Amino acid sequence: MARRQARVGYGIPALLAVGLHVLVLLVSVISLPTREHEPSPSSIVQATLVSTETVTDQAQRAEEARQRALARQAAEEAAAQEEQRQAAEEAATQEAQRQSDRAAEEQAREAARQAAELEAARRAEEAEAETRRLEEQRDAEEEAQREREAEEQARREQEAEAQRQREAEEQARREQEAEAQRQREEEAARQREAEEQARREQEAEAQRQREEEARQREAEEQARREQEAEAQRQREEEAARQREAEEQARREREAEERRQREAEEQARLAREQAEAEMQRLIEGADERVANAQQGQQAANDFIALVRRAVEQAWRIPPNVSSGTTAEISVRLGPSGELFAAEISRSSGDSAFDRSAVQAVEAAEPFAELRQLPAGVQRDYREFNLRFRPGDVR
Repeated sequence: MARRQARVGYGIPALLAVGLHVLVLLVSVISLPTREHEPSPSSIVQATLVSTETVTDQAQRAEEARQRALARQAAEEAAAQEEQRQAAEEAATQEAQRQSDRAAEEQAREAARQAAELEAARRAEEAEAETRRLEEQRDAEEEAQREREAEEQARREQEAEAQRQREAEEQARREQEAEAQRQREEEAARQREAEEQARREQEAEAQRQREEEARQREAEEQARREQEAEAQRQREEEAARQREAEEQARREREAEERRQREAEEQARLAREQAEAEMQRLIEGADERVANAQQGQQAANDFIALVRRAVEQAWRIPPNVSSGTTAEISVRLGPSGELFAAEISRSSGDSAFDRSAVQAVEAAEPFAELRQLPAGVQRDYREFNLRFRPGDVR
């Protein structure tokens, strides 16, 4: 009996010690995950955290909630066990030996469970430490990111300031250029205005000169028209005189042609008469043909006929002096046709010479030549005629 009471005395403190350790472990496990990393008060950048919850934080909080639930469950189980223990102590005082064996076994199982819980707590602490390390690393990265962003912001601000300065300088340069351009345009406008004024003055002077030249041309044109009118009048008068002279010449030519036709008719009648007379002479001189005197007489008669025919055909030009003389060389053919009538000695008056040649040409042919004896014909196929006013020899 004494041994059974002693065993009961050691078992209860052991159970109490194990329960206390479990409680301390549970309290430490429950309280440790609730600690949060507080930022160092020496941080340069302070910012209000709106929401830093990530998937890792959610998992951490879920793990903490699970651990707290386990701790509460362990606490409840410990309380229940304590109650059971007290009930068991009151109800199982007599079975202490048997329960102490079971308590030892339970203690071993509890120690194994506590070891597992301690391992889980160690792992939780390591996870929490890793989480804190990651949070610290993330905070450092965020701080570095904020610093980089601040530097980038400062760089952008510097660039913006430099851009503003460049824009201001560019604006000033553009304003200077605009002012210079305005001055150049004003100077060009003044120059153009001066040139335009000079051009207008030149145009006005040119217009005045053109008007003066136009007036001068008009006066010259008027004088030219008057001259042309005078020249036209003179030409008309000259044309009228020329027409009158031509009409007079035409009338004179017609009269001359009439006289020439009359003369030709007279020459023809004279030739016919001469031929008839020659024929009569020849018929009457048949008996005298045997001697030279009769042939000479026939030749003289032939020359006389020729001279009369030429005199009848001759139209002496007006205003010919009485001493004018021209000789015409006459050459006839076998039948009395005119081969040539040339001026052998000129009178010095071309009109007189031409009239003599025309008289010979108008009187041919001299057919009476055929009526001369053959021996005489050869002697009278070439002869000279001398023309003087009123006489042909």
